[in-house]
Amino acid sequence: MTAVALRGATSQNFSDAVTLVETAPEYLDLAFTATTQPCPWPKAYGGDMVAQAACAAMRSAPQDKALHSMHSYFMRPVEIGAEVRYEVERLRDGRGYATRQVRAYQNGKPVYVTLASFATGEPGPEHHTDLVDDLPCPESLPTSEEYLRGRTGGTMTAGTRAYWSGGRGFDMRHVPGPVYLEVDGPAEPHQAVWLRPFDALRPVPGLTRPQRDVAALGYVCDFTILEPLLRALGLPWARPGLVTASLDHAMWFHRPVVADDWLLYVQDAVAATAGRGLATGRFYTRDRHHLATVAQEGMIRTV
Repeated sequence: MTAVALRGATSQNFSDAVTLVETAPEYLDLAFTATTQPCPWPKAYGGDMVAQAACAAMRSAPQDKALHSMHSYFMRPVEIGAEVRYEVERLRDGRGYATRQVRAYQNGKPVYVTLASFATGEPGPEHHTDLVDDLPCPESLPTSEEYLRGRTGGTMTAGTRAYWSGGRGFDMRHVPGPVYLEVDGPAEPHQAVWLRPFDALRPVPGLTRPQRDVAALGYVCDFTILEPLLRALGLPWARPGLVTASLDHAMWFHRPVVADDWLLYVQDAVAATAGRGLATGRFYTRDRHHLATVAQEGMIRTV
């Protein structure tokens, strides 16, 4: 956790996560290695795998096609600060669409798998889900560091405080309030999060700027997607005995992404039962253009 605290509030951990090194494949057509980033939990953050697999798929795809969807499973916990190998299979290259399978391995075992689809795009009618425009602007909300200043409770340590405050690479501001130490606000099955990188995103080797910004959405999507479920269940992150894990994940990219400005991540709990919960999220630009949609199921266990 020391590395996160010393690094301070920058977006460097995202850049480090999505810097892939090409290597020799063992099973499929192409292979890359990447390193999971520091976090205060027992195992690596799931957004590392989503973003790293997206980068591996994009680096193998035709340049005239953009990533428009990913469908993934998290199969095993992944070690923190350790190398993961991503192997890419070119399943199809068509005129309008292309498909890739990406398998992630650590210590010789598969840990994550995704199918990624790419499209050239074409003119056509447009529609997106309307967004109620009564949310406060991000500048009026406290940063995570400001919110946590002077607060204690639950299982929060100095490491988790530093991680929530500045170790995730993105400034995150909750509406109605965070669920770090307690459920701040009504125990309702929805919330919104304003987010923006702490500083300008760096160039990423092997990726165009649009591809890098798509990877940024994949990276941040998992930080808070289970929170509307926790909010509805009255379970803050710092509750003793709370254990969560990402199980499966789907993401659709509707429009080009620019990730350096404020984005709004609107989230809803769909269902929670049998130790699992399903939530959905929608990314919007500050002026309410719908960029991407997320659906994720996670394990939610209290012991």
